Amino acid sequence: MDLGSQAAGIGALADDTRRALYEYVVAQPEPVGREQAATATGVAQHNVNFHLDKLVDEGLLEVEYRRLSGRSGPGAGRPSKLYRRAEREFAVTLPPRKYDLVGGILAEAFAQVGEGAAVDASLTEAAHREGVELARSARLGTKKPLRAVADVLGSQGYQPQVDKDVVTLANCPFDVLAKRHTTLVCGLNRDFVQGVADGLGADVDACLEPEAGRCCVKARRRS
Repeated sequence: MDLGSQAAGIGALADDTRRALYEYVVAQPEPVGREQAATATGVAQHNVNFHLDKLVDEGLLEVEYRRLSGRSGPGAGRPSKLYRRAEREFAVTLPPRKYDLVGGILAEAFAQVGEGAAVDASLTEAAHREGVELARSARLGTKKPLRAVADVLGSQGYQPQVDKDVVTLANCPFDVLAKRHTTLVCGLNRDFVQGVADGLGADVDACLEPEAGRCCVKARRRS
């Protein structure tokens, strides 16, 4: 999901009435009908209908149809439109952060450790494999190797800058963790970026070259 879609979804909650309806619906154990939402929040029925459907349009709520009486067949009436929390997740951070990415790598690595693998090797393998899989799922067409690497990393919030034979990464998606656990996280970062390059078949090396205010990794064309 791109930044614009994320921001639009979250922005839909800026309206006080809409936010109150959203908070009510997601707090309920079962999907909520329009009349129930109107009664609980004290909002006029016609306003409830509009705001609930707007929340659906923005991906914050989902809809299902069900006869609340439990009856079926002739005379059972029309199914009611019910609202529930959407499965879609929203998270906007500026500059971009991807803590779910590093969390997934760590979880995969320690699952291997639990099966008897060495810690360092498991971390390297998990980070590299994640990069390879991401690169292979990308649809880039025919692009120069460095540009292809930059585009994939750009999709993860690295804010890449291509200059001749090197890709500089202006943003670290793992910033807070990298500051607290530099050796671990920067090592995973390098292995992940190398995995992206290898997954694209690019003749590129991921190098640890820390600079203040930038990601610790650069991607360099092999000489």
